[in-house]
Amino acid sequence: MACTFCGPKLSLCGLVLSVWGIIQLTLMGLFYYVGAVALLEDLPLGENHHDVDHFINEVKYSYNQNATNCWIAALLYVATLVISGHQFWMNNRSSVSM
Repeated sequence: MACTFCGPKLSLCGLVLSVWGIIQLTLMGLFYYVGAVALLEDLPLGENHHDVDHFINEVKYSYNQNATNCWIAALLYVATLVISGHQFWMNNRSSVSM
């Protein structure tokens, strides 16, 4: 028999937060990928730019990097969703068998 390490309320909370995190981070990654101007302020850009081409290349790189980071975080939320779902299932299974 598998071990449960979190209760039914905590596992349900993990499920809800994971679903929300997956949706939010996937959409943010998509918006970074298409280069949404509203997210320009969130890019880690340096202050010294030699010319316009250098600045544009740095902006494109930063958008792509932030999109990748959002998608990686969304995948981590998928792992959290799986673990929370398993714990929720185990808690419900053990409460039914009692």
